[in-house]
Amino acid sequence: MKPTTPVPHPPEDWPDWSILIVDDEPGMRNFLVKTLAPRCHFVMNAGSAEEGSEWLQSHHVDLIILDISLPGKNGVTWLGELRASGFSGEVILITAFADLDTAIEALRAGASDFILKPFRVPQILNSVKQCVARARLQRENFVLRRRLRLSQEDSGSLVGHSPGMLALREAVTRIAAVPSNVLLQGESGTGKELVARELHALSPRASGPFAPVNCAALSPELLERELFGHAQGAFTGARQARDGLFHCAQGGTLFLDELAELPLRLQASLLRTIDEMNIQPVGSNQRMPVNVRIIAATNRNLAQAVDSGHFRADLYYRLKVVDLTLPPLREHREDLPDLVAHFMAQLAPTLGLPPIELSDEEMTLLQSYHWPGNCRELRNLLERSMILGGLNVSALYPARHSQRENLGTTDLHTLEKQHIQAVLASVDGDKTQAAQLLGISRRTLERRVLEWSQG
Repeated sequence: MKPTTPVPHPPEDWPDWSILIVDDEPGMRNFLVKTLAPRCHFVMNAGSAEEGSEWLQSHHVDLIILDISLPGKNGVTWLGELRASGFSGEVILITAFADLDTAIEALRAGASDFILKPFRVPQILNSVKQCVARARLQRENFVLRRRLRLSQEDSGSLVGHSPGMLALREAVTRIAAVPSNVLLQGESGTGKELVARELHALSPRASGPFAPVNCAALSPELLERELFGHAQGAFTGARQARDGLFHCAQGGTLFLDELAELPLRLQASLLRTIDEMNIQPVGSNQRMPVNVRIIAATNRNLAQAVDSGHFRADLYYRLKVVDLTLPPLREHREDLPDLVAHFMAQLAPTLGLPPIELSDEEMTLLQSYHWPGNCRELRNLLERSMILGGLNVSALYPARHSQRENLGTTDLHTLEKQHIQAVLASVDGDKTQAAQLLGISRRTLERRVLEWSQG
């Protein structure tokens, strides 16, 4: 029961897959090993279901090629047990003796394909390729379902013709072509996820999944399982094994938003993953190879977090291979007319309402505002205004909109503080609701309030 030597670089149309061959005929095992070893990352073989189980206890396996007629436990019975325990990999069943009932039983047990012996090399290769395509589609579907559940609205940060936006688009086009990890920095609401999606769409990985995760939205335990997956029985309630986002993003891009909120323990796990390009699911003693590009984003100063000991310096430099800072909306206010038109066109079909007309005075008001929530705050304002049938000025200045103050006479940070305090007062101190109105996260709001109280 010996594995083959891992193939450093499988052929382009073959994945970095690990395959387990379980057959009691040495000749068949040798034939399959010689056929698949030059094409796959790792090929193991066993002569029985019991030996196969031993491999699965210590190795990640993407595909099992399984003979039905085995000494002891037969292949169909073992396959049923594997599926019941949470094994989600592909399984090809092979046999020299079969009828229609056997084939139906095998497929009901969870087989991906069913091949009769004797078979030729093209048959097994085509079957494996179909399994690869099916697994890739399942991963993409998982990521798409998760994106629909957790998605944030398009911030529109790449809309506009200001010098800053033109430079940003040029940088995105240039960076997308290289495989390096990317660190996006900028205030909340500037469109970091949109830029990450654009980097993915323009990259050679565009056909692979784009998997986003918000590091601030989950507890450390949930985040670890979300990223790396978990084994059956890893914690109370873990009745089945589950793949994590690193696995589901194979061949694509993993977007780590709110990176600064990642706990130090998970920072160490992420660092090891980047260095070795493999992961270890929670509760498992095996590591599995991964092939993803990491794009990370933060609205905090990571260099200061490194200096204060809240973020690992080695991880910071692994992720900051390419560094891109997104400008706040107040630094490219000339793009406001384009952004307003973009958001209204985006919202109209969703709300079932026509865009509203803004007067020159109203557009001037928007361009004089300091936008602490950036593009996300602008979009939220326009959505409320379309629902109300006119520009909702009170959303910008809840306590003082009737006074039409001259914003240019007040310090920017003072204005921001006054605005946030006014929004908080308008919702009776409800920070969650205030953060939604401002277009920023609750953590960002709490951090700013804490800074004022300490100052």
